[in-house]
Amino acid sequence: MNCARSQLIRSAPVVDVWGPVAPGARSSFPPAPEPHDEWSLAGGTAWVYYSPLNRRQLVRPVILSDGLSSGSSDLDQLWHGLEENGDYRFVSELHACGRDVIILGYHDRTASITDNADTAIDCIRRTIAERVGRAKLAVGGFSMGGMVTRYALAKMEHDPALPDHETSIYLSYDSPHQGGWFPIALQAFTHFATDKWGEVPGVGPVLRQFSGLLNSPAAKQMARWHIAKVGDTPRQAPERTTFLRALDEVGGWPRNVRKIGVANGVDTGTGNGVKAGATAVKCNGDTLHDTWLKTQAQGDQVVANLQKTGEEPTSVRTSGLPDIDGAPGGLFTMPSPAGDPGSFGLAGLLMALLGNEVNPDVITTSCFIPSISAVDAGDINDPKALYQPITPEHSALDAFACASRNEGHTTMTEELGAWIVNEIVAAG
Repeated sequence: MNCARSQLIRSAPVVDVWGPVAPGARSSFPPAPEPHDEWSLAGGTAWVYYSPLNRRQLVRPVILSDGLSSGSSDLDQLWHGLEENGDYRFVSELHACGRDVIILGYHDRTASITDNADTAIDCIRRTIAERVGRAKLAVGGFSMGGMVTRYALAKMEHDPALPDHETSIYLSYDSPHQGGWFPIALQAFTHFATDKWGEVPGVGPVLRQFSGLLNSPAAKQMARWHIAKVGDTPRQAPERTTFLRALDEVGGWPRNVRKIGVANGVDTGTGNGVKAGATAVKCNGDTLHDTWLKTQAQGDQVVANLQKTGEEPTSVRTSGLPDIDGAPGGLFTMPSPAGDPGSFGLAGLLMALLGNEVNPDVITTSCFIPSISAVDAGDINDPKALYQPITPEHSALDAFACASRNEGHTTMTEELGAWIVNEIVAAG
């Protein structure tokens, strides 16, 4: 394996709640401060950071849940996302307001939402048991973590065998209340490449990781449209249908709380600039011939042409999907590793890993969590709703805030972070 290709493999990103992260990057994050307490939970871990104002006591707890990614939660990575990955130090600001922060992680972030919700329930119960006084909790999460805690709180209200959650405010940060978008062209290429080269040393593990993540229980519950393999018709996975039914059975939302949320996309209906039906990435080379992926458009469309060199091409078609890649919302972004001109965008990186020349004008950005999904203000299957301004009466939340620009999914900004802190403080 040549040096350039070896560097590509080392820098291959992982889809993460805080954005794309290289597999080796976790060790490069500065260590998180030592938690004041650490709770071992059924299915996860909670790291407790008391506010300096509370003298090492749990007085006003705020539980923040991790979301979808590969493997188990990593405290250094989570701390980086909360405190270092934007222009607002979220934990520090909560501490300054006398709030104690409990960061909730999971042993398996790809497990089903309902399974990890049981871990969230365990965390809520432990928090109530450890709390000094009777201050109500604030409970929520980032990305998929908002769905996990939404279901957990609703289940606690619905199931008489479970205790009162003693929570006054539920919060979500760019969570996929109406589902998320993994481009069908990207899903198809990932599965195609895994089928062809999944056992190749070095490259194979990277491909299998992406394909496995897309086919994990949590991803299938999140994705509004999913394909398990090339040739499948894009649809809601059975796992998503089952989860939505389970959510409906517990009332859909917790009712005895104030529900707030934020979107990393705008509420004006202004898209991110990605044009529908455009060629996002294409390549030719040692292993792939005339292979290209297009951004999603409405109507019948060939969204990808996939061809292993020396074999017949495979066309990937969609029908009836909205032009969602350019919709307002939190962005799925994929920065290029420094010094490597071929690794831009997830598909472009994978193509380059396989030894191909990628076009230089790759579209690296697409919508991941539409704004109307993050604030539950409409069906992301509706092209008109995706691009319409959002007003309070549209949302299932009691209050929400949207970003002033379409930015990276779960990016922590002062605009959104301070709004949430103010809402938590106002709740008492």
